[in-house]
Amino acid sequence: MIHKKSIEIGGKIITLETGRVAKQANGAVFVSLNESMSLCTVVAKDEPEEGRDFFPLMVDYREKSASAGKIPGGFFKREGKPSEKEILSARLVDRPIRPMFPEGFICETQININVYSADGEHDADVISTVGASAALLISDIPFDEAVSEVRITRLNGEFIFNPTYKQCENGDFEIFVAGTEDSIVMVEGEAKEISEEDLIDAIKFAHQHIKILCKFQKDFASEAGKPKRNIQKTDVNDELINDIKNLCADEIKELNRLFVTKEERKNKIRNLFEKVKEELDEKYPESEEKIKKIIEDIQYEDMRRMILDEQKRLDGRDMKDIRPINCEISVLPRTHGSALFTRGETQSLTTLTLGTKSDEQIVEGFAGDSSKRFILHYNFPSFSTGEVSTRFGPGRREIGHGNLAERALKNLIPGYDEFPYTIRIVSDILESNGSSSMATVCAGSLALMDGGINLKKTVAGIAMGLIKENDKVVILSDILGTEDHFGDMDFKIAGTVDGITAVQMDIKIRGISFEIMEKALEQAKEGRLSIIDIMNQTISKPRESISKYAPHLYTINIPVDRIGDVIGPGGKTIRNIIAQTNSEIDIEEDGKVTVAAISKEDAQKAIAMIEDMTQVPVIGKVYEGTVKSVKDFGAFVEIFHGKEGLLHISEIDYKRINKIQDVIKPGDKVTVKLLGIDEIGKLRLSRKATLSKETVREHPPKRK
Repeated sequence: MIHKKSIEIGGKIITLETGRVAKQANGAVFVSLNESMSLCTVVAKDEPEEGRDFFPLMVDYREKSASAGKIPGGFFKREGKPSEKEILSARLVDRPIRPMFPEGFICETQININVYSADGEHDADVISTVGASAALLISDIPFDEAVSEVRITRLNGEFIFNPTYKQCENGDFEIFVAGTEDSIVMVEGEAKEISEEDLIDAIKFAHQHIKILCKFQKDFASEAGKPKRNIQKTDVNDELINDIKNLCADEIKELNRLFVTKEERKNKIRNLFEKVKEELDEKYPESEEKIKKIIEDIQYEDMRRMILDEQKRLDGRDMKDIRPINCEISVLPRTHGSALFTRGETQSLTTLTLGTKSDEQIVEGFAGDSSKRFILHYNFPSFSTGEVSTRFGPGRREIGHGNLAERALKNLIPGYDEFPYTIRIVSDILESNGSSSMATVCAGSLALMDGGINLKKTVAGIAMGLIKENDKVVILSDILGTEDHFGDMDFKIAGTVDGITAVQMDIKIRGISFEIMEKALEQAKEGRLSIIDIMNQTISKPRESISKYAPHLYTINIPVDRIGDVIGPGGKTIRNIIAQTNSEIDIEEDGKVTVAAISKEDAQKAIAMIEDMTQVPVIGKVYEGTVKSVKDFGAFVEIFHGKEGLLHISEIDYKRINKIQDVIKPGDKVTVKLLGIDEIGKLRLSRKATLSKETVREHPPKRK
């Protein structure tokens, strides 16, 4: 039976439908926003894998090219691995939905989202969260809390719900907000230096629509839902728990109050585990994983109690304190800019590379192909946490963290007209103990200034944490990795002295209040400003010039109808100029030519060659030309590259000439004046006009 339900919200029509397709999935919902439409399916295994103690959830989001009336590029002409955009969209679905599964449900679960129709105006990412939540609600999979997600911008002072691509581009910010009927569970986005108050107002506006969408889902599920399966409860061995507590609870309590490095803490916990395992091996054989889990639970409980009751943190800091910060710039001699930012045991080595327009990244999308001139890549090698890994290349986490840091910096980059370079930032995390994405923001800001880029203001980032037990709430500034792991919130805020430029909030509980969020934002602002003060002691404004190793750009304009002359047949001419001058040349449709070269002399040589072949003939101007051919009635003279004119026999000299070859031959250099241009563009030249009668008598024309 087909169930279909629609709602008008914010001037947009959102529709949910089930029962027509994918009926073998546990749940399947078509969700649409106007004419953008995706199919959201959910499937979960019937039984959990033996020995597993975590919830394996996978979200896969794919945008079908046919949905926008396109055929994929490349040789195979089919969709391949997910793009960065698809990975980021999958994360937008995953993060708000993951905390809503009930504790104890650990069956492997997969959410597949396929975008089948794209209207070219609205992205299908946020409505896919609505669709995925609805598919879970109507399925037999344990999931009883509706989650909705919306995109918000502000244009001309007005908040806009699920705006178009163009509205987002012109708005003050682009914020994604996800939540339940009662609270907010995720925030992410970028902004043009908005205040904390503006961000809260935007989130409140978003939540008004989220509440409506959540109720809409519940009404839909009440009509189309299946009975929920029972959760298989795992047996709790109270005797084992008590035995482990008796052996190590006091040591864990003591260890949590020792101010040691991350590596030392890890080694002490490992030694403690080996001791407990050896002690209990005979009584509880083959229980290593259970022992590890119980020891971790003891750590979790004690660390949270220490923070809530004793107001103490693992490294001895106050709740608002920032770890020691060290900033260095120009640490790499041959890069175009570099910075090493260290905060506690988190460290980012960031490099800047400048390129030309040809280095821009081409991005395919439903709204049409676009190009990116500011690119930030984030790498998280396993050695940064003292681990071994066989996985190479960026994973979903790296792509998400890099995107957040890119959002934080991109609106402070000078425009193309002011700084016509492609800019690439690469952050390599060399050490990690919490908040490496925010370290990337700080290191990126330093590297940009070190490279002589006119960054409008210093940008810094900070990660906030939360410990919440009933009415007890503590907000932590600049969280450690363990505080993130055992805490309830990871709230990252980046910005300048004047406002927020990027934000990302994830929580592990079912939501937080606006009161907690406001307090976290205010505390984050204090921390951000103190970090900016420290960064400014190293470099507070961009260097006066870019690196001598970076390509220097020079711009000229040529007539549009002469672009073909510079490019040449099959690009032969421009390739020849590039080869001769060691430069890069980019020509835009309006005739703007950008020449890039490390050597100023090479750039000037390339410009001279281009100007020579694109000159416009000027009547009355004198040229030094070359005779290309001779006829009985005159000679054809090339006054500059590719432009010839007729030097009539009567315009060669004041005296009568019987045979032109007696005076001029092919290859001769002659000085001529342009007398005129006829209606079809033919040039009329005169050598005689450049001579006086006395000069003619004393200096007859030279021959080669």
